[in-house]
Amino acid sequence: MAHIVEHGELGGRRMKKRHVISGLMFSLAGLTLLSGCGSGSAKADSNDQVILRYAYSSNSQPVIDSMNEFGRLVEEKTDGDVKIEYFPDGQLGGETELIELTQTGGIDFTKVSGSALESFSKDYSIFSVPYIFDNEEHFFKVMEDKDIMDGIYRSTEELGFIGVTYYDSGQRSFYMTDGPVKTPDDLKGKKIRVMQSETAIKMVELLGGSPVPMGSSEVYTSLQSKLINGAENNEFVLHTAGHGGVAKYYSYDEHTRVPDIVIMNDSVKERLSDEQYEAVLEAAKESTEFEKAVFKQAVEEEKAVATEEYGVEYNDVDNAPFQKAVQPLHDQFKKDADYKELYEQIRAVADEMK
Repeated sequence: MAHIVEHGELGGRRMKKRHVISGLMFSLAGLTLLSGCGSGSAKADSNDQVILRYAYSSNSQPVIDSMNEFGRLVEEKTDGDVKIEYFPDGQLGGETELIELTQTGGIDFTKVSGSALESFSKDYSIFSVPYIFDNEEHFFKVMEDKDIMDGIYRSTEELGFIGVTYYDSGQRSFYMTDGPVKTPDDLKGKKIRVMQSETAIKMVELLGGSPVPMGSSEVYTSLQSKLINGAENNEFVLHTAGHGGVAKYYSYDEHTRVPDIVIMNDSVKERLSDEQYEAVLEAAKESTEFEKAVFKQAVEEEKAVATEEYGVEYNDVDNAPFQKAVQPLHDQFKKDADYKELYEQIRAVADEMK
């Protein structure tokens, strides 16, 4: 059954979800112990090739291409002395499991939704505030602002990993089985699947809907069986995940833009020379520029195919009533001592752009 988890993780109505294989996990754990004993405390020998392990859940093709581009760039920039080994499509677990594996050093890199990182650092919760970003331009401006993002990326440093770059995962809007969402009134009494996030739950409640938190693997059958009336995500749920076959109305209220985040285990720095480490960071940033270009093109292709194959209808909406309805969430973050400074930094960028 097809699904997208927190903007990035795709399963498939046409792809069976792969489960963690215990034997593989034990082997990987053993490999981690060996690498920790052998090279974790010293810089890499220039004569030895360093293998860095990158695992990820199922994703849309542009994101997969971008992660592969990262590996190509790393190998190119280090003359083949550093190589990325991939464990794709959820072979080692879902996003939470992959964060934990990165934290413990079981793997060196993963890419997950910023929402999945909320349980590890409160700073990532800011991305779930609806309409924290005015538009796509504002989003990119914030994500490229070192004064804002360096603190967020390093907020998990004491846990053993940091963020190294982001990938665009577009906007999230509502899509429904029984008609478009033109105003918040169209959500009243409707059961809407949301991510397992307190902020997402509160958002749907403020808009008049009934939030139904559930894992992404359950969304397709829940839409099909009418257990829920709709959900919210980017356009890749429509054809790639197959949801357009049962939910044909996609409404551009664009309530959130949650980035995907590439995270890295801290021990990577100890296993590489200074030059190699800088090459890895450069490769990560360059893969972001690659992803931004291919993602936008892929969204348009996704929409066209979903229309042709499923008859999906798209409608633009005036998001002002939606913004007004969720204003209590903004008030909450503005007044919260933990979020006030970060909230004001992000909103200040919008003010500077006017």
